[in-house]
Amino acid sequence: METVNVKINGISIDVPKGSTILEAARLAHIEIPTLCYLKEINEIGACRICVVEVKGARSLVASCVYPVAEGMEIRTDSPKVLASRRHTLELILSDHDRKCLSCVRSGSCELQKLCYDLKVENETAYEGERNEYELDGSSAHMVRDNNKCILCRRCSAVCEHVQGIGVIGANERGFKTNISCAFEMDLAETSCVSCGQCIAVCPTGALYEQDHVDEVFAALNDPHKYVIVQTAPAVRAALGEAFGLPIGTNVQGKMVAALRRLGFDKVFDTDFAADLTIMEEAAEFIDRVQNGGVLPLITSCSPGWIKYCEHYYPDMLDHLSSCKSPQQMFGAITKTYYANKMGLDPEKIVMVSVMPCTAKKFEIGRDDQNAAGLPDVDISITTRELARMIERVGLNFHALPDEEFDDPLGRSTGAGVIFGATGGVMEAALRTAVETLTKEELPSPDFTEVRGTAGVKKATYHVAGMDINVAVASGLNNARTILEEIKSGKSNYHFVEIMACPGGCVNGGGQPHQPANVRNTTDIKALRAKALYDIDTLMPLRKSHENPAIKQLYEEFLEEPGSHKAHDILHTSYVKRTINSY
Repeated sequence: METVNVKINGISIDVPKGSTILEAARLAHIEIPTLCYLKEINEIGACRICVVEVKGARSLVASCVYPVAEGMEIRTDSPKVLASRRHTLELILSDHDRKCLSCVRSGSCELQKLCYDLKVENETAYEGERNEYELDGSSAHMVRDNNKCILCRRCSAVCEHVQGIGVIGANERGFKTNISCAFEMDLAETSCVSCGQCIAVCPTGALYEQDHVDEVFAALNDPHKYVIVQTAPAVRAALGEAFGLPIGTNVQGKMVAALRRLGFDKVFDTDFAADLTIMEEAAEFIDRVQNGGVLPLITSCSPGWIKYCEHYYPDMLDHLSSCKSPQQMFGAITKTYYANKMGLDPEKIVMVSVMPCTAKKFEIGRDDQNAAGLPDVDISITTRELARMIERVGLNFHALPDEEFDDPLGRSTGAGVIFGATGGVMEAALRTAVETLTKEELPSPDFTEVRGTAGVKKATYHVAGMDINVAVASGLNNARTILEEIKSGKSNYHFVEIMACPGGCVNGGGQPHQPANVRNTTDIKALRAKALYDIDTLMPLRKSHENPAIKQLYEEFLEEPGSHKAHDILHTSYVKRTINSY
């Protein structure tokens, strides 16, 4: 690799030719602050926070886009540089709603931290006219508050370049510039898929999930309600980050203990329903293969992906599995089988889900998600909302003991837990489908070809005398690639897994915030996914069809996978939607 020698703050260092100053500084263990920069997503040099001084240059330069050259001398901390960054922050604050004490991002706001680090003490240095915007809370999953927007464009970049949707962008010009939808439409009027990736990358409180914490506390304090909580697999791999633990720490035991102390009547595991999903989905796949059904079968666990398909590929809805997502299956079983088994009135059950996903808030309101004549799930909260609940009641998360989920809907297998990572649904399904087709036990349950954080993965497996071609995509731009291959006839897939969020649910829009400097240097999704695969490896049972609680469910209630009763309770339908993008 060809290198050049530069001097940064008086220290000589060799860096790869073509590096930006920002990248070179990191190699010298110097972190230049940024606001707009997201590696390979939003490299536009717009915010001017990352400016540095280059000897011989007539003005300060944006380090995130300025390439290094042999012999370049750079200062990242000169008085001129620091004064420029402070002035920029003061200008941003002049048109910013500064209600930091009550802001949902207080303590995790990148703007707030920069102001503290750079000692911006005069928030009113540039008082004058300010823009005022109404909040857009029209969509089921999020709120947009442009009064706290700093025009970094990270949200619109991830929406367009990562997800390929582009329902938000810059409107107006100059002082009136704002990030909003085309023709000032409410977000609910657009073909937004509710993935929440814009929330995940927003540096301030301009974008945040619809908060349902108060509704959960109200249910918990209602003596006439029986409140049950289910937690998705990816939550246990990220919740600890909200309490300062390293990325990818498995906090399952402490999470269960916290939920029990919050007052939930039962603490169950969505992994149980993930195993149930595999039983239904594997049966559906085998039926389509053996009886000439529509192929490829495409998974239906990700509500962001489902809404994307309904908007952008309505002609491919027949390819979707009719299985409800694990969240919805869990609610359906709770209000039918479990309610009957325990003598509970389904109308008094409040089913709460804790999800890494903001699209789940949209999903609970979909049609055909009411197996008991009531919503399968009543309230869906994000990992972040659970963390706020724990903090609100003063639980010392670190000191909590490790506790186990309640029975029987807390029993699961390793196949259920890996649902949270891209490729996990495919691998879990293959473990069951292959053994069902061959009538033989797998020598190993690991299908490593579909693992990893790559946006697209493909594999072929020889099963029961035929080749099964599979594909896995995460991130909707990658999903588009696979879908176009299918439509054009270039690829002959039998089974396809699609997740809306890059890396799968572990990188969902409802997971704890990580600042840009961490996102740009750390593979967050890989670390969180590793936690799930580590759990899988240690599980005594690693295949969904081996779960004794699932076997009991079919024996006592559902009869067999794919039965008429199972279809009534565990399967759903889809609708064709229009496209309204930016």
